Amino acid sequence: MEWPILAISLVAAVALVEVARRLLARAGRKWDLARHLVEHCTWPGFAVAILSVLAVEVSMGGWVDRLIGVLMIVAVTWLVTQAAYAVTDVILDRLTLIEGERNRRARRIMTQIGLVRRAATAVIVVVALGAILFSFPEVRALGAGLLASAGIAGAVVGIAAQSTLGNLLAGLQLAFSDALRLEDVVVVNREWGRIEELTLTYVVVRLWDERRLVLPVSYFTQNPFENWTRHGSQVLAVVLLRVDWRVPVEKIREELYSFIQTNPLWDQKDWTLQVTDVLDNGLVELRALMSAADSASAWDLKCDVREHLVRYIRENHPDALPRFHVETS
Repeated sequence: MEWPILAISLVAAVALVEVARRLLARAGRKWDLARHLVEHCTWPGFAVAILSVLAVEVSMGGWVDRLIGVLMIVAVTWLVTQAAYAVTDVILDRLTLIEGERNRRARRIMTQIGLVRRAATAVIVVVALGAILFSFPEVRALGAGLLASAGIAGAVVGIAAQSTLGNLLAGLQLAFSDALRLEDVVVVNREWGRIEELTLTYVVVRLWDERRLVLPVSYFTQNPFENWTRHGSQVLAVVLLRVDWRVPVEKIREELYSFIQTNPLWDQKDWTLQVTDVLDNGLVELRALMSAADSASAWDLKCDVREHLVRYIRENHPDALPRFHVETS
């Protein structure tokens, strides 16, 4: 090994990667893939270039060559996984810009891409670990014995990892059955929230008060849950009022329509006000329904309508306020 040649080769390899990085960075102003390749692959590229030179130029035998070989496998694995993330990030960036009715399909594809690339990364890492192990002669010598006991070992590992494998399969099932997507609005354990993260093993639900509910993926395949945005984001806001029999229903209905027409949260599609029940305590139940573009808007619209109708009845129809009548003989 000649040290001057090694030094020149290392400098040339690093310079070549740096030139490629600068060219991609310049192209990244108009080409999204180039920008993501720079973000993800710069350091793995330097590592592969340096280790490639060492693998070619350095031949000291023993543990040094073996160490370089192991590091080379690690660096190539790093570069391949980061390049895959760069390519998929281009697709994800475009999908995040989609709005309206097409957003539901875009979120489905985003969820599937995220899970598939995690699964692919896991497979690549396992293959790399196998390549590292079999680069040692001692391990290769044990290959026959390992293959002979593979059935027993596989059974033991399968039993030990049953829960993990179940979650992995459940995650893929959720993604490709379209039962759950990123940013879906769900109700789980009576908690309202949005799907913030969906991996192969767990799901993170961002609750309305910014808490995070972390559940295993298998929970969503084994337990019922509400998905408010599976076929669309539009939901109905429901307001229930218990009032006296003397309530002027027609005037309340007119006031409701007048109010929601001026409220930007109403999507101008559906609304109604009906007497839905006569309660045992002597009151009648009014139910107001208003449609909204999404669940967050529906909640705010519901609160606005309830507050307005309570104030309207109190100020204009005090006889309709809820009261209990008692007859005495």
